[in-house]
Amino acid sequence: MENEHEWITPGESGEQEEEGSAPAASGKGVAAPTAAQPGISEAYEKVLAEKKDLYDRLLRKQAELDNFRKRTQKEKEEVRLFAAENLIRSLLPTLDGFERALQHRDPAVPAAFYQGLELIYRELYGVLERAGLSPIDAAGQVFDPYLHQAVETVNAPDRREHEIVEELQRGYRLKNKLLRPAIVKVATGGKSE
Repeated sequence: MENEHEWITPGESGEQEEEGSAPAASGKGVAAPTAAQPGISEAYEKVLAEKKDLYDRLLRKQAELDNFRKRTQKEKEEVRLFAAENLIRSLLPTLDGFERALQHRDPAVPAAFYQGLELIYRELYGVLERAGLSPIDAAGQVFDPYLHQAVETVNAPDRREHEIVEELQRGYRLKNKLLRPAIVKVATGGKSE
């Protein structure tokens, strides 16, 4: 009774192995693929087509994301510009008031007052310039209905036809957008170009 259990190895059991079956000693139990197996090349082509389709979809999604980021950034800039535009537009009458006060100086008022007023005006104008405000040239220019608003015509034979004779209120642009047209007087009856 030394060895109650006997281990039976393949081939000793006395059973015949089936012909064509894989040997049990291989340990895998799966037949090795052969070149004759149908459908592998079709499956490979299908996987390649699916990979190409997924890659194309990925590229499209990345392009959509980039476009979304650009559109969002542009919208943020427009909101910021719109907010600045309303603020600057509301400050233009104050700027006009400073300009009128500096043009019509009263000799009875000390010069130091006007120096202080001019300093405040330059500071305010500098801040608005840094925000993108720029004046529209009017005096001596030919009338442009996109930039100027004519409120009066003046018979001036010595001037060019439609030349701006006088600027009544300065016009401004904010970056490349018209913020306020210049209010002007325009010459008529003058020399044609």
